[in-house]
Amino acid sequence: MAHRPVSVRILHSQSGPTAGPIERWVADAREALAERHRVAFLDAGAADVAILRGLPDDTPFGRRLRDILEGERPAGLVILGSGAMPLAASRDYTELVSAAATDDHVALSNNRFSADVVAIAHATSLPLVPDLPGDNALPRWLDEVAGYRVLDLRVRWRLGVDVDGPLELLLLGHPGHPDGIDLTAIRVRLADVRAVAANRRAELVITGRVSVQTLRWLERDVPARVRAIVEERGLRAATRLAQAEPSLPGRPPASIMGIHLDAAGPGAMGEVVARLGDAGLVDSRVLLAHRLGTDERTWPGPEDRFASDLLLADRVGDPWLRALTASARDAAVPVLLGGHSLVGPGVRLLLARTRAWRSPWS
Repeated sequence: MAHRPVSVRILHSQSGPTAGPIERWVADAREALAERHRVAFLDAGAADVAILRGLPDDTPFGRRLRDILEGERPAGLVILGSGAMPLAASRDYTELVSAAATDDHVALSNNRFSADVVAIAHATSLPLVPDLPGDNALPRWLDEVAGYRVLDLRVRWRLGVDVDGPLELLLLGHPGHPDGIDLTAIRVRLADVRAVAANRRAELVITGRVSVQTLRWLERDVPARVRAIVEERGLRAATRLAQAEPSLPGRPPASIMGIHLDAAGPGAMGEVVARLGDAGLVDSRVLLAHRLGTDERTWPGPEDRFASDLLLADRVGDPWLRALTASARDAAVPVLLGGHSLVGPGVRLLLARTRAWRSPWS
């Protein structure tokens, strides 16, 4: 079997001049992770590793990938975002490089249904990449359109952790904090949720993009009963651009919680969670997609979303999201808001009774 030289491209979105303190904190942490990835991929045998930095803009991921393929013509390529797989070990980097080095039409991802990192072998043979909105859909396109055999490492839950916002930094043990922001309240709330999950008489509510693997872990390792509402799995990976023959008409995202909030208003969210259980983990990105669609450019900006994750309602400018955040903050039971990591692999970081991982900043 031939072994081709492998290029690694790490996409890093810098914070712009108007970014707030939370957005800058997250961007700086991702920058540090990007450098960690750069060194680790070189140690794993990659021939060429580069961090591609830039300010946020409207360029879709597919166009960025197409520019890399057409401009550089890499034999084997690993592409990832700077916040991807912060808990990766040396063998993970080695397996990704090895997969991209083969002469077969093979791809390896951390999760083929929602990718954060993808290794592509024989990359010069790829057809024209469409304007995929994000990296999550790349494995599906490689499988259905490009004709690749797509493998993944989703059994390694730690590779599914992705630094999308500040809550992941807290769960991963980041030692810092945003300038001028007191994180005491959110740390107390994290501890409150842990206490509920450890109580076999209590019930934990979790809603959003919850995987089967996460549900199995919760059933096995968390003493509390779990009430799960699973919806909008594949929210970011379901673009029709990644499908060879879309057989069903597309539908806009929809959420059970979102439908209720349409009628009752975002301020009712905390009351709903308190009626259902003793603590809640709520995927707020599903609620935003329900209300505004999948195009994140129509959502409240990063600083608003990140402040919401920290339950800092007074720092959220968007009225709807501010009301939702205040409802979670003031609920009769502890409620956390966040993205996929919170209701996915991040659950293990939050609730595991023994810590089996090392912080990337330790």
